[in-house]
Amino acid sequence: MDEKAQLLKHLDEIQQSLLWKVEGLSDAELRRPMTDTGTNLIGIVKHLTGITYGYLVSAFGREREPLPIEDDEELFFGLDLWATPDESTDEIVAVYRRACAAGAQAIEELDLDTSGTHHSGSTVTLREMVLTVLLDTTRHAGHADVVREMVDGRVGSRPGDPMSPDDPEYLRMYRARMTGEIDRETWMAYVKGRPDWREAQSQGGNGSAGRPSEVRTSE
Repeated sequence: MDEKAQLLKHLDEIQQSLLWKVEGLSDAELRRPMTDTGTNLIGIVKHLTGITYGYLVSAFGREREPLPIEDDEELFFGLDLWATPDESTDEIVAVYRRACAAGAQAIEELDLDTSGTHHSGSTVTLREMVLTVLLDTTRHAGHADVVREMVDGRVGSRPGDPMSPDDPEYLRMYRARMTGEIDRETWMAYVKGRPDWREAQSQGGNGSAGRPSEVRTSE
């Protein structure tokens, strides 16, 4: 796989993961600020729409749909990080999907060394902008991981992710080990006594098999 194909693959994977994070929630749940700084799921998607369109499309003189907030001075005070009552959460997600598609098309059609112009006026290459969008999307997808878990407990990076937990008892014990409520001896006795540990050992598993493949608190 060449460099461009790898970049496209990684970018698409993290974009699809983010989109999965906003599936299956009510409008109120998508909008709800979950931290003191106001982090919310739909705001993450809205923010990354501008980033994706701006850095992968506009920077290289390619046409795209206008975004209503672009001419609003409140944009400089966080308007891209939450949805106003007049904005549809469904439409915000739809616009992000279109931005992702337009960005992917630009990457496919242009050479990675193609020069463009950053909104600050500096000259950039497509490679630099792809890496910037990949970095920003990955960072915010991590925020979305935590926020979604706070909303309804969903974890993982994709549908059917084997890292998604469905064992509350294991997680309770795992947290207890972290906080010192149980010691190493108790913890190891617990994990090695689990049926999945014994099954993994019988199949030639290693010492990491005590953690069920479907149990992780984050990706």
